[in-house]
Amino acid sequence: MNSYLSTEWHHAPINASMKERKWLKNSGSLTLQIQERCKNFRVEPVFQSYAAACNDELTVMKLRPRELAHVREVYLYCGKTPVIFAHSVLAKKNLQGSWCGISKLGNKSLGTMLFANPIIKRTPFKFRKLNSAHPLFYRACKNIQIRPNTLWARRSLFSLNKKPILVTEVFLPFILDLI
Repeated sequence: MNSYLSTEWHHAPINASMKERKWLKNSGSLTLQIQERCKNFRVEPVFQSYAAACNDELTVMKLRPRELAHVREVYLYCGKTPVIFAHSVLAKKNLQGSWCGISKLGNKSLGTMLFANPIIKRTPFKFRKLNSAHPLFYRACKNIQIRPNTLWARRSLFSLNKKPILVTEVFLPFILDLI
């Protein structure tokens, strides 16, 4: 079994193709990278509410099982084609002060907000190849016509005043057409 299909997140996307790695390892604003390659970029929110985090997010976010967090999910589109599914988790207690604007983003990119503030710090990426065993896989595949067997994802923590938000970006097949 491929180790990337395990339950672990890894420090490098070892089995990714060169094209995939180019996107996965880019540490700049993913939103900006897509906008530079796409004439009609848009963000489509699909979920924003208090919800339980995924099991593999609990320890990272210091949440208890079934503890509700602020969860936001959006698709980043190039024209009519979704290229990224983004999922963010913020502990309910941190949805105030520095992060209070997150619940009002609407169709604005979270990335734009994160990269505009120089005091926000980001941890190194962790990578994982998602399959149907991971809940984000199905949610990411909802707006694509042909479901692949796996999808690459990366995640990292952004911290503002020692309050973290976990951002996971799932790379949909058409992202490779933007290179």
